[in-house]
Amino acid sequence: MTPTLHTDRLVFSPYRPEDEGVFVALLRDEVVCRWMGQERSPEKGIRSIFQSILTDVYPKNLFDIWAVWSDGAYVGHAELKKTGNVDGYEAVAALVREHWGKGLGTELVQGLLHYAADTLKLTEVYGMVGAENTPCLGLAGKLGSQHIRDVVGDDGTVTKMVVVPLGVRA
Repeated sequence: MTPTLHTDRLVFSPYRPEDEGVFVALLRDEVVCRWMGQERSPEKGIRSIFQSILTDVYPKNLFDIWAVWSDGAYVGHAELKKTGNVDGYEAVAALVREHWGKGLGTELVQGLLHYAADTLKLTEVYGMVGAENTPCLGLAGKLGSQHIRDVVGDDGTVTKMVVVPLGVRA
């Protein structure tokens, strides 16, 4: 079961049915999607993904996925799951654009890494970062990440696969 996590300013909680609107709004933001290395999906598809979180992911305990809150406001999304790209776990994080530049992204990722190390007993976590996403690449570097390889999309966009050893945390 996905637990509720706390950092200094953030609460990671499992999504509830009433969170569908904020989830859809986050993943309909074209700029957020570009930095996540994905194309913006149609709203109907995002709503279907949200419903599968509630009806498949949580009941079957497939992986951990959270709504992230700060002072009662939805600020983002977080996941920690097995990845098909390599034999390991991938951290996924996205912030609502209005909350960029406040250090919440760093705190969110650090919260995921602490959970991965302390609860799941992982020794490393992977991430996929858009090659042009300078702030996230900077955070990955601050966390001691190592570049594994570049993944080039069909459209020519480059995403950097990185691994963060969990013994090194900022």
